[in-house]
Amino acid sequence: MSPQLRVLVVFDHPRRNSFCGAVLDRFVAGLVAAGHQAEIADLRAENFDPRLPPADEPDWEKPGKIYSAEVLREQERIARNDALAFVFPIWWWSFPATTKGWIDRVWNKDWAYDGAKLPHQKALLIGTAAGDEAGYLKRGYDEAMRTQLLVGVMNYCGIQDASLEFLFDVMQSPETRAILLARAEELGAAF
Repeated sequence: MSPQLRVLVVFDHPRRNSFCGAVLDRFVAGLVAAGHQAEIADLRAENFDPRLPPADEPDWEKPGKIYSAEVLREQERIARNDALAFVFPIWWWSFPATTKGWIDRVWNKDWAYDGAKLPHQKALLIGTAAGDEAGYLKRGYDEAMRTQLLVGVMNYCGIQDASLEFLFDVMQSPETRAILLARAEELGAAF
């Protein structure tokens, strides 16, 4: 059995009681069953402001800039965990704006890139998609997302063991949803 991890699970959906919320619950159930600890960052419920104010703008002229109190709290929450997971609906072949803004503000210069990198062992991104796998493969959306999110964000910020799991066809049927929820729990148990 792998060592117990503290995992920050970042959730971004306007409705906690959505299918995406059910994916979060099952993923966390799998984590807990495997002996890991889960801390949930529900960005919408916490009213995280994704807009980048001047206080949190990277400053290339001042290495080691101290960011806003809100960003420092988020950085502390990230730092107390060993690994990261993200549960989100795929919108425009990426994260929703709140997650993107959270990364823009919190994963800042000299903390997550440039002067320092994130020390996390691993990251797992779980995206729910109304579309089917064939459509993503045909148009290259899957590889574009892997390049953007895994290489361009996770790897760039120091997390080399990062993967993206697509849960396709979430609107297809109750049977498909049951299979996807079981997969979410498996992902947590195997984390």
